[in-house]
Amino acid sequence: MALTEVLLIKPVDGLGAEGEQVRVRAGYARNYLLPQGIALPVNQANRKYIESLQKARVVREARDLEVATGLAAKLQSISLVFAVKTGEGGKMFGAVSTAEIAAKLAEAGIQLERKRIHLGQGPIKVLGKHAANVRLHSTMTIELPFEVISENPIAEESAPIEEAESAEPKKPRRPKKEKPAKKAE
Repeated sequence: MALTEVLLIKPVDGLGAEGEQVRVRAGYARNYLLPQGIALPVNQANRKYIESLQKARVVREARDLEVATGLAAKLQSISLVFAVKTGEGGKMFGAVSTAEIAAKLAEAGIQLERKRIHLGQGPIKVLGKHAANVRLHSTMTIELPFEVISENPIAEESAPIEEAESAEPKKPRRPKKEKPAKKAE
């Protein structure tokens, strides 16, 4: 398992930000990072280039943090309500996922990538109040509350005792036919 060091030009989730020197497998560097223009091999000329990228990164991260703070204020002021179709007893048809949350935010004028929204237990399949974690910046995560309600009124279930009394008695089953015994040879 050969490792090689590369200098990242662009940020890679789970690997590092631009301007960082990271150790990766040689095949990953050779077949993906270098051809895609995401990284450069380590040498003196590239190190000078990366130093200039690091300075630009500091400015960009400060700007991104400011934008994330403004977006957090917008998200705190918004209330999301999802009206879903339900069956008997309030059982939902389908689920509310990160795609629906991102679409509802887009309707409210907030563009947010779906991958930044995290539902801890997976898609929401029950009515009620829930919360999603939204990662706005590498150092900032907020909790976005939302509610899932039924778009049609929920009829209360009738008592099961009444149903049992009104139902016809069940017919007894026919007995099984006996199979002939095997002959001994």
